[in-house]
Order: sequence, then C-alpha cells, then structure tokens
Amino acid sequence: MAKNDYYESLGVKKSANKDEIKKAFYKLAATHHPDKGGDEKEFKKINEAYQVLSDEKKRKEYDTYGQTFSEAGQGGGFQGNPFGQGFSGFEGFDFDFSGFQNGSQSGGFQNTDFDLGDIFGDVFGGGRSRQKRGRDMSLEIDVTFEESIFGVERNILISKISKCDICHGHGAKVGSKMETCHKCAGKGKIREIKRTIFGQMEQVRSCENCQGSGQVAKEKCHDCHGVGVKNKKEDIKINIPAGINNGEVIRMNGMGEAVQGGISGDLYIKVLVKSHKLWKREGNDIFMTYEVKLSDALLGAIHIIETLDGRMEINIPVGSKVGDILRIKNRGVPLKNNRPQRGDALVQLNIQMPKHLSKIAKELIEKLKIEGL
Repeated sequence: MAKNDYYESLGVKKSANKDEIKKAFYKLAATHHPDKGGDEKEFKKINEAYQVLSDEKKRKEYDTYGQTFSEAGQGGGFQGNPFGQGFSGFEGFDFDFSGFQNGSQSGGFQNTDFDLGDIFGDVFGGGRSRQKRGRDMSLEIDVTFEESIFGVERNILISKISKCDICHGHGAKVGSKMETCHKCAGKGKIREIKRTIFGQMEQVRSCENCQGSGQVAKEKCHDCHGVGVKNKKEDIKINIPAGINNGEVIRMNGMGEAVQGGISGDLYIKVLVKSHKLWKREGNDIFMTYEVKLSDALLGAIHIIETLDGRMEINIPVGSKVGDILRIKNRGVPLKNNRPQRGDALVQLNIQMPKHLSKIAKELIEKLKIEGL
C-alpha cells in the first residue's frame, strides 16, 4: 500500500483534537461513501486514517513511528471488499447520507431531515440525548356552522395513558424515599462497548430502570405500581376559536399520552363544520342566495331575513336584477387578527319568474309592454 499521511487524508493539522478529527471524517465519509457514488479506495483511505487518529494509543505510535506502524501493527484494516452488500451490512451501521449536501465555506453540513450526530451518535456516543415522549393522539369533532363562526367550548371524555394522579408520574409511593439506581449507579446512563468495523466503540444510552434520573423509589406507588402512568379516562376542555375553517386542526400541547420519565405527546383535534341550510362561507364573508318576487324586484321592498345574528331587515332596491348582491356589513366571520371586526354577509338576489299568469296579470303585462317595459 502506498504511503498515506493520515492527517493529510483527513485534512486536519497534527494538533487537531478528537472532535476535529471526528468532524473531518464525518464530512469526508458523506462525500466518498461508495453506496452514494463515492470512490471506494478513497473511502478506505480516510477510514484507515480515522481508525488510527481516533485512537489515542495508535495515534501516539503513528506520530512516533509513522505508517510503518499502521501497516505492520494495527491489524484493523478492511479485509476484501466490504461494499459488496452496502455499508448497512455491518453491525451497528446504516450509512444513509440522503438529505445531506456539502456545506458552505465553513465546511459544515446542511441538514434537510436529520443530522450526522443522529447517524453516528449510536456508535460514537456523540449523538444528542433525546427525551422520551409519549404518543400523539388525534380525534375529530363536529361543530355547527354558527359555532365555527362564533367559537365554542367543548368538553370531551377520552381514554388515554396519563400520569398517575397519586404519584404525579414519579412512580414512588407518597412519602417514600428515593435511592440510587443499582443498574446505572446513579448516573442515569448506561455505557456499553460495541464492536464495529472501526474497532470497539462506546455507546451511551439512558438507563431504563430509573428512566435516566439516576434514582428509583424505595417503595413503589400502589396505584400505578411504580410505572408512573396508567390508562384512564380524562375530561378535556377544548376551545374552538371563532372563525375556524372546516378541516382545520387544533394542537393541544402535552395533552396526548404520557410516558414515564418523559414528556407527554400532543393532542390533535380536526374540526369538521356542518353545513348550514342558508349560509355558506367564502373567506371571511358568508353568502346566501335569496329568492324575491318579480314585483318586489321591479318596485322595491323591505324583507326580513334570518342571519347568524338573528332576524334582520334588508332593502330590495327598485329595479333589482338577477345576481345583484346586497351587502350587510360586519355580519360575517370574525377576523383572526382583529376579533372585533368581521367580514360581511352577502345576499345574492334571484328573481322568481311566474310560471302561470292570471287573465288580469296578462292584461297588466300587456300594458307594461305597450309602455316599453
């Protein structure tokens, strides 16, 4: 094998610390990974460099003796072609760099879905600690047209996993003392050594016995048996805001299912608005079609109509035509950014044409015809 300057391969200085070496390797691995069209030889080269420089002992020997050490003594290189089945075939690894792009001049990564810390975290122990989270819940609720316009408060009874009312999610008997978790020795985390293609790697995970707190109850809660959560029915108050649209979703943070040692999920409520017999919604306005007689359209009239605010007078102007729209100000949907203000109620006129005419009506229309109407 040709001589390979490991620092040069990773693009780091000899004074680089472990984090700088790891970051450089992550960046180059994303570029040269064979399953993503990278060069296999180049990837082997940077992997070989990383195996040595990430290990304190091997790095010290390399700095003293050079590559002669790495070729003769490390015994940790790839055997044969490890890419025949893709990198995901190795225990503990699934190198999927989809969603990553080379970063800006700073040399970082732009992350569209996740970050490298999540990919390598399980192996190198450098991933972000994720807090446990309960399951999200979703449900649908029906409201009337009027309720969607003016808003309404609803109470619903749902069955879900919730925090224990007695111990408030701690799992301990009230007044019970806490003691150090024997499994993690009070650290809240379990460290494990995992064998990988890069050698032995340390993995850190949250202790499942104490849920990462480092302490456990000496006596368990009698109601939830130390679990901290239990399945029960819960009465939930839902505020449907004024002006909500059909199909809109209300998110209630922390009202989903609970989980021991973590945070509760969210509750998503999809609002389904029932149709109205007269009115329809158009943006912030409400709209209806109103039938008027031909005589009222010609001569004008005052009519009483049913609005969402009660009965109201409207003026049919003289000479109204089919399709004319009468606007009733401030009787529509409340504006979300300005609650006192509302849209308008629009009344579209539809002129009723008589299907049968009496003898007198015909004579009158004949006279109108003579008048040029």
